[in-house]
Amino acid sequence: RVMITFTVPGQPQGKGRHRSAALMRDGKPVIGPGGRPIVTTHTPEKTVAYEGLIAHSGRVAMAGRTMLLEPCGCRVLIDCQIPASWSGKKQRQALAGEVMPKAKPDTDNVIKAVFDGLNGVVWRDDVLVVDLHVRKRFAATPGVRVEVWALDAPLTGDLQ
Repeated sequence: RVMITFTVPGQPQGKGRHRSAALMRDGKPVIGPGGRPIVTTHTPEKTVAYEGLIAHSGRVAMAGRTMLLEPCGCRVLIDCQIPASWSGKKQRQALAGEVMPKAKPDTDNVIKAVFDGLNGVVWRDDVLVVDLHVRKRFAATPGVRVEVWALDAPLTGDLQ
């Protein structure tokens, strides 16, 4: 089966929320029709940069192949950095899977960043992902491992 596999290096990041602010000119809000300030929205720069890294990683893995246009499956393995402040014992427990990540980034926000970063690169749109497997753990090397396959080649086995 054809599987696209790659790793996004570095500490996983969740997709940041869009920010809204009044459009300002000369230190004053610009007033629109109806007497209300005109509001603009933007995506945080950190999110834009992370989605760009995801897109780049996906593009390299595609190696010139055509993006998926039909339903597909996706496995996302989120490997979080172990806090350096933890004792050696607790760090070993984290690597052994005895201590689970309970802090940010939120799993669903990492998925949003990955999926949006892969739109138009690995698949036409993330609406095509109909089979999703996710795992979040601590690891010696932080990153997000992504595997994508065409639905005609279903995933079997556990989430290793």
